[in-house]
Amino acid sequence: MAGRKLAQIAVVSASFLALPALAKDDALLQRLMDRLEKVEQRNAELEKEIKSLKDRNAELDEALGKEDVSEKEPELATRLKAVEYQALDIQKQAKVLDSIEGFSAGANFTTVAQRASGIDGAGTQLNYRADVTVTTPTIKTGDIESKVFGHFRVGQGRGLSDKFTSFTGPNATSFQLGSVVEPESSAMMLAEAWYQADIPLPFGGFKPHSRETLTVNFGKMDPFAFFDQNAAANDETRQFLASPFVHNALLDNPLAANIGADGFGFSPGIRVSYFNWRAKPETYRLSLGVFGAGRSANFSEGFKAPFVILQAETSQRFFAGLQGNYRAYVWRNGQAPTFASGETASHSGFGLSFDQRFGDGVTAFGRLGVGRGERLPFDRAASLGAEFNGSYWDRGADAIGLAIGANRTSADFRAQSATLDANGDGLPDYGFAATGWEQVAEAYYRYRVHERFELTPDFQYIRNPAGNQAAGAVKIFGVRANLSF
Repeated sequence: MAGRKLAQIAVVSASFLALPALAKDDALLQRLMDRLEKVEQRNAELEKEIKSLKDRNAELDEALGKEDVSEKEPELATRLKAVEYQALDIQKQAKVLDSIEGFSAGANFTTVAQRASGIDGAGTQLNYRADVTVTTPTIKTGDIESKVFGHFRVGQGRGLSDKFTSFTGPNATSFQLGSVVEPESSAMMLAEAWYQADIPLPFGGFKPHSRETLTVNFGKMDPFAFFDQNAAANDETRQFLASPFVHNALLDNPLAANIGADGFGFSPGIRVSYFNWRAKPETYRLSLGVFGAGRSANFSEGFKAPFVILQAETSQRFFAGLQGNYRAYVWRNGQAPTFASGETASHSGFGLSFDQRFGDGVTAFGRLGVGRGERLPFDRAASLGAEFNGSYWDRGADAIGLAIGANRTSADFRAQSATLDANGDGLPDYGFAATGWEQVAEAYYRYRVHERFELTPDFQYIRNPAGNQAAGAVKIFGVRANLSF
């Protein structure tokens, strides 16, 4: 008995001793239950958020499936569509840029005001001229490179050429479609449209080793763009205004221009040029041009007795290695105008032209022309001058131009000018007996206002105009404004 009691007492004692441990396990279990309950709550919240995200994604997919933009759709969809539209616009602009890549264009606006003294009647004239040029990208066919050039022109005002008789056109920028539209109106014309192909020589050879080029141009052209060029006396919008200092006076003058072009200075034709630069910087070029003359210059009939010109030119480094360009050419026009109104005759001649740099800012130029044929108004022409760069007086973009020239009256003009009645009105067309030489001088100052705009005061002096020694000297004051892009 005593042993059994002792055993019961031992079990009870052990149970009492184990109670603290059981109490600790219950507390741990409770904490686990609490945490599990929180996890379950969090899972429920996550499920709600996932459902919300799925709903929003469904709304976004639906909104992105429509091209239009709605204020009820998700903001993200609106912003994505905006970015997409901007990207599309950029792609469209890139396509447009790709389509015009390689094209080049230029624009020039010139207006001239002149006032003359020493002539009868109104001696003040104002004119303007605008030119737009476009050149297509170069297209390569094997080693041959080709392009197309277009030139549009509009203007009003004939200048002072109609106010007195002279071999000199005092304003080479004057242009007006007076024979096409009313003088009060202005219309744009397609002045030039020609094709050019550059063929490396020898043909079929290895182009990187080629130092010779054959160039072919055909279409409606300004012949002076390829012949009788000059670095110091070639651009009437920036350099000299008087025609003897822009082109060879025998080829371009108010009474009888032998160039063969139409009334606006352009004609259909073809030009072939051989260019050799094996000894570069010394280069050589030989050019042949055949252009419409007479009525052919207006495309009204075939090339009957055309204007033909052959020019040889070279670029050399004379005078301490400074560049100079020297040209010699012969020409013939089978339908050249004469000083008798409406009459044409065969004229021919030759010319020389040079421009040569001296020092850092002086470019001298000179021209000489000799002509022969019936009823030429003058048969000798000479001009000499120079342009001085403004760097000498700290105005590097400015320039001063000085030039003198003379045109000798022909024997026919001296013999017939006092009696010629080409109009049939019983009165002499000129009313004076021509003799000797006409002399002309010009001076200008080109002032750069800003990169695109220039103002040029200009003065011209014409003595014995058209060989009329009884006429007083003509003095012409003018100012030219030129805007270029």
